Amino acid sequence: MSKLKKTSGSDCVKILCNKLGFRVARQSGSHVVLVKTTTEGKIGTVVPNHKELKIGTLRGILKLAKISEEEFSKYQ
Repeated sequence: MSKLKKTSGSDCVKILCNKLGFRVARQSGSHVVLVKTTTEGKIGTVVPNHKELKIGTLRGILKLAKISEEEFSKYQ
């Protein structure tokens, strides 16, 4: 079972940037585009900067970022 909790978009960005090596590439409206350069190439994801992200939305963000739910939930 997933240990993901509902979280805000800004908290999600903070975790991805400060703990998991992403950086903010740009922002368009309420959507923040994050990128991370690895040996295999660039990895990118988009985080809506909303008060609360639903679990399904958070799963989609993590899937694009190639991060497991368990790894992300360590920092929640």
